Amino acid sequence: MGDPVDEGLKLIQSRPEGVLQSELWKELGVDSRKCSRIVKKLEDSGLIERVEFKKDGIKTYLLRAKQMPVNPCDLLAGDELIPCIGCELECIVEECHPLMDWMYQLAIVQHTDE
Repeated sequence: MGDPVDEGLKLIQSRPEGVLQSELWKELGVDSRKCSRIVKKLEDSGLIERVEFKKDGIKTYLLRAKQMPVNPCDLLAGDELIPCIGCELECIVEECHPLMDWMYQLAIVQHTDE
């Protein structure tokens, strides 16, 4: 197993509805005390939010990953903006020609940068 903080973040991010802290430590295979330290690091880093929650009358916390801002560089292939921004077509992603052309352009730009 890798870094427990990274593992905890991945687990929380994989569940948009959130993860109960009382269940997180079991899933990570750590004790509740270590889980509290993991959660504190993630919360202090601004990566998750911790909301008080009652389950079966017992207080616990619901942990949710915070929405992180998109890196603008992830939307560019060279100087070309991803075509999906502002697109009004209802397409199937795997069959979208403008998106496929953009992705090929991105691959070419990344390949020439290496």
